[in-house]
Amino acid sequence: MNRRAWLLFALVSVLWGIPYLFIKIAVQDLTPPVVVVARTGIAAAILLPVAWRSGALRALRGRARSIVLLTFTHITGPFLLITYGETHIPSSLTALLIATQPVLIALLALRSGDASETVRGSRAVGLGVGLVGVAAVVGIDPSGDRHRWLGVGLVLLAALGYSAAALLVKNRLSDVPPLGVVASTMTLNTVVLLPVALLMAPTRLPSASAVGSVAVLGVLCTATAFLAYYRLIAEAGAGRASLINYADPVIAVLLGVALLHEALHWTAVGGFGLVLFGGWLATRRRAAEAEAAAGTEVVADRGVPAGTGAGVEAAVDAGGAEPASVQLACTTP
Repeated sequence: MNRRAWLLFALVSVLWGIPYLFIKIAVQDLTPPVVVVARTGIAAAILLPVAWRSGALRALRGRARSIVLLTFTHITGPFLLITYGETHIPSSLTALLIATQPVLIALLALRSGDASETVRGSRAVGLGVGLVGVAAVVGIDPSGDRHRWLGVGLVLLAALGYSAAALLVKNRLSDVPPLGVVASTMTLNTVVLLPVALLMAPTRLPSASAVGSVAVLGVLCTATAFLAYYRLIAEAGAGRASLINYADPVIAVLLGVALLHEALHWTAVGGFGLVLFGGWLATRRRAAEAEAAAGTEVVADRGVPAGTGAGVEAAVDAGGAEPASVQLACTTP
């Protein structure tokens, strides 16, 4: 990776590591639907014109059903579940739970008829290790209020939604530009949830910290992060970009402990290590097999096969839309 790639990697790691902190701040004054609609509305306002100018939306013709399904499994459901979950558990614990996504993808793959998704050997071992890690994170860490288990369940459901979205993109939307997918799902989510958000709008002016947190979530953690992630794929390839999965939860935990004074228990840290190791074992062979078969790099746990770096970079320079060989099912919280 060159210097630009390292800078992009650091930028995206931070941008996808800080949302948990700002969600925690925002829900102190705003209801979860308001936070989610404001966030995706801001992101849509930024990304939709870029996708329109680049022609990324044209490739979505005839994919309305898949886009609607992806919106609910990847944006509406997870964003609401995470935001509601953080009203009961710390942001650091939320980040650790979302990091279980590779393990959940492997679990969902057990029900798939695709031979490339078969879980056996080292992948089966990885799945077992990851599940032990999930149990350690969830069952031993006492952080949260009296509705802690509700918060844990909501966040795990969000991680499950992200995992299902990754497989959905792989099976139905692998041949369309991801910028168009992201812009359309952000826009659709905003339209769907806007009536709910208006009904649950605050009766008094929210604090500056809450408003600022929502702005950061929309502008930086969503719109800017996605665009920077595309550029990172162009610079370093999707395989190296996938390492963000291991960096952003660490950043989220450190911020929660340092700025929100959240307790960090050694059992949760140990469980998190098992989750990461198990996820790596459970997904690494699928990535290698797909790379050997297609001649591409694959982000197994984000569902992002990338074409040649030059092809992606050329498309990004032209307006932000990658060629059809790039899939996207990112898990920005």
